[in-house]
Amino acid sequence: MYCAVVLDTFSRRVVGWSIDATQTATLVTNALGMAISNRQPAGTVIHSDHGVQFTSWAFTRRVQEAGLAPSMGTIGDCYDNGMMESFWGRMQTELLNRRRWRTRIELANAIFEYLEIFHNRQRRHSSLGMLTPNEYERLHPITLSVA
Repeated sequence: MYCAVVLDTFSRRVVGWSIDATQTATLVTNALGMAISNRQPAGTVIHSDHGVQFTSWAFTRRVQEAGLAPSMGTIGDCYDNGMMESFWGRMQTELLNRRRWRTRIELANAIFEYLEIFHNRQRRHSSLGMLTPNEYERLHPITLSVA
């Protein structure tokens, strides 16, 4: 089971995500599509790593069609995607390491609850002054960006 997430770097809010049995361009393009639908982010920088799904024709085309500016850092730079690496580490610790799921549907439901309920609405972030992403966006409604 694979999960792709689009994280807003301003508020740390998960604005797009997708789950699939394979790690393909469709997985990341679906997550990007959800983020675009949620934000209408024309002109925003979308940063990703160099994975084959992010360098695919389908993903690149979707980025361009949405009017986004694609960004990729240098290969092998461990600091480049630090915010996303931190996110994945928290998800691993707070959700995935806590139990095993009998079915993919159970895991998909747990991931949905973690992303949409816990992370965006309940989890307090030190970088946001101990506010949740949703609370932070309510206090700062003008500046929103997808990354």
